[in-house]
Amino acid sequence: MAALKPEAMLERLRRICLALPETSEVQSWGHPNFRAAKKTFAVFEQYQGEWAICCKVLRSHQALFLKDPRFYRTPYIGHQGWVSLRVAGRLDWEEIEELVVGSYRLVASAQMLKALVRQSPAIAGCGSPYRP
Repeated sequence: MAALKPEAMLERLRRICLALPETSEVQSWGHPNFRAAKKTFAVFEQYQGEWAICCKVLRSHQALFLKDPRFYRTPYIGHQGWVSLRVAGRLDWEEIEELVVGSYRLVASAQMLKALVRQSPAIAGCGSPYRP
């Protein structure tokens, strides 16, 4: 199976992000940013010629992600716990969904998290290394 083009990757990421409660897409710094209320939880960007999906993780978990060569510390905001997943080649969209939902959970309000549990109990639960 051939790798998806950036436009197709963005569309899949968009479907995951915008299915979460109170989310929106904005263009910021020249690329799509997905927000929970006013807080960014996912970014699709090209850095040094390479496309990536960027998400926030617990700072205490960041080093675990960085052991995987598919990830790198997100430029400019990595010190806040952000990691970037290189999207060249085959992608595990279930893993990406877990990464995105975990990032959403780190920035969402308590009200938004309650809505997530009502909307999608299966993806709202704890237990993933991506979620606190």
